[in-house]
Order: sequence, then structure tokens, then C-alpha cells
Amino acid sequence: MLIIDNALVSELLTMSDCIDVQEAAFRGLPSGRSIHRPRVDLYYPCERDDGYFRWGTMEGANGDFFAIRMKSDIVTWPRDARGNVTEEKYCVQPGTFCGLILLISTRNGEPLALINDGVLQHMRVGGGAGLGVKHLAREDAHAVGMIGSGGMARTYIEAFACVRDIRSCKVFSPSREHREAFAAEMRAQLGIDVVPVDSAREAVRGVDILASCTDAIVPVYEADWLEPGMHVTNLNYHEVPPAAVERFDVFVRQGTSGVEMPESERFQSRRGQSPAAYLGGTLEELKRIPPAPKRSAGWGGSLSSERPDFAELTSGTCAGRTSRDQITFYQNVGNQGLQFSSVGGWVYTKARELGRGRQLPTEWLLQDVRD
Repeated sequence: MLIIDNALVSELLTMSDCIDVQEAAFRGLPSGRSIHRPRVDLYYPCERDDGYFRWGTMEGANGDFFAIRMKSDIVTWPRDARGNVTEEKYCVQPGTFCGLILLISTRNGEPLALINDGVLQHMRVGGGAGLGVKHLAREDAHAVGMIGSGGMARTYIEAFACVRDIRSCKVFSPSREHREAFAAEMRAQLGIDVVPVDSAREAVRGVDILASCTDAIVPVYEADWLEPGMHVTNLNYHEVPPAAVERFDVFVRQGTSGVEMPESERFQSRRGQSPAAYLGGTLEELKRIPPAPKRSAGWGGSLSSERPDFAELTSGTCAGRTSRDQITFYQNVGNQGLQFSSVGGWVYTKARELGRGRQLPTEWLLQDVRD
């Protein structure tokens, strides 16, 4: 069994490969050659009276690999001076995080690898957004508007540059320091014109591709800012204003993002930023966790099979962009577990080929007691 850390993932995984392996895995869903279980979270009170412990998992399998991604967070929901609510998280202490991918062979059930999820997480999400651009943005899309300047925003613009001739990007985030750092870094990495701007409105104006990459739990732009011909994508549901759904001429979801179960006091299909959650604690303690924002009927339908998904788009079952003026939207949420099995499997294969990673005796994880 291999232990693969973030540094090795960074060394082995390119964005081009990340996009390609995800596309192949997504295409296998209709035939059953790929399968995934959407994200489900479990909440339980923690040592803070303004936060909660959250355990999140998601699973997927394709080819020779199964993966479960596991995440342990202490979550809080602070409100800034502008009244915006964000979700902040850490493990043990602010600035440290715990996310792991357990990779297992579908051939014989052998545990193959334990992989830090940080770099792979950013890459798989950015690569997913890149797939939407590849299949839905105009061929001559050159200009990007980016709302958000964190690690995800970096992989988003990198993925866009893999599938389109991106020449410029305007970036906005509430922190001037962060957006200026993003601009300098991505300008140097990609060789394109990246300009920090002072408002979300300016970031959206006149671009071909709009991406929201934030931890906000409220919309980060206005529906009437959208312009004909734009391609739009997201990082989470809450960033997208419900009214924008009515303006999307083409709406394609990545895959199934929710778990269909009867709601109860202890299980909710949506809570805060969780697409599905089991809830522990008293009813008073549960008030710490924000409710999921209300959505329009059109947006709510996207959580079921009413909207076409990526596999339907690429198989020709549904039409994609059919004119230059259409506003297209790719909901970059849904196949998370499958992303980890496909990209994690690719990283593991490369590590084995190159003799990289730390070895852990597989027999340590096996036993002769039937469970």
C-alpha cells in the first residue's frame, strides 16, 4: 500500500490528464462502467459553541479502482463587516486540515493507497469545471471573469486554459491582497493578462466565461449581469442567484449531487453547504448550522434528474450550445466520488510506474477474523 502526499500529487498530476480521466469516467455512468455515491455529511456538536464537527464522505468506482474520500472538519459560519456569511473550517487548529482518499482495488478488494486530498481536491474540481467549458463555451471564448481568488479559482483558470485559448482574466474577491496575489501568480503561470478588479460587477462585465469560486452561502453576482453568449459555472450552489436559472438557455449538471431519502429531524437533503446531512446534537445546538438558502423551482429541479447531465450531453442525448448568443451553465457539482476514483487511480498508477510514494505493509490492514 502506498502513502501519497500532496507534494507527490502536485508532481505527478497535470490538469490536462485530470480533465481527460474525469471525462472518460463520466462517460461510463450510463452503462454502469462507472458509479458513484454522492456526498453525505454527518454533523455533531464540537468543543466550540459557535461551530460544529462535520464528517463528510463520498465514494466512486471505475475501471480497477474504488475510492472513498473522507474529510474531518470543525466548521463555523462567520459574518463579515458587509453582512456576508461564509463557511470556515479547520482540523485541530485553524490552518490545518484533514482530508484523505482511500483507494482500493475493485479486482480483489486490496487497499492500494492513502492519498492526501488537498491538491487532488483542487485539481479535480477545476478539471470538472474545465469539462463544462470544453463542451459548452464558445470556441472563441478568450476572456474569463473570476469571482474568488483561492486555490479552487487557480485550478479553474488553469483548466479553462487547457481547453480554450484564454487570453485575459478579471478577478474579484473581497480581499484586495488576495486578488492581487492571484493576479500576479496566474499571470506568471499561464502567461495571460490577469487583472484584479474592485467589484464583482466589474469582474462579470464583458467576459466570455464567468466562474464563481467562493465559500459564500449567498449569491455573489446578480442575474441581470449575465450577457448573451456567456458560459457560467460555479463551485457551490449558493453562489448562483436563483433568478439566474431563468436566464440559462442551456443548463447541464455534472451528475447526481443529492441523496434521495425522506427528510426528518435527523436527516435533511440540504443543510448549510451540505447536499445531504445526518444531524446530531440538540435542537438548540442545531441552530448553529445555517439552513440551506431557498431556491427557485427551476434551480430545485437541477437536483433531480430533470436537468440533463454531462453523460447525456456528450452522448448526444441532449443538445448543448446551439448558438453564439445562448447563455450556458455547467453545474460543477455531482460526481465527486467518481472524480476521486478516476483521478486518484491515475495518480496511484503513475506513482507505481515511477516507484514513488511511501510503502506501508498491506498485511497491516488485513485480518483473519471474518467481520
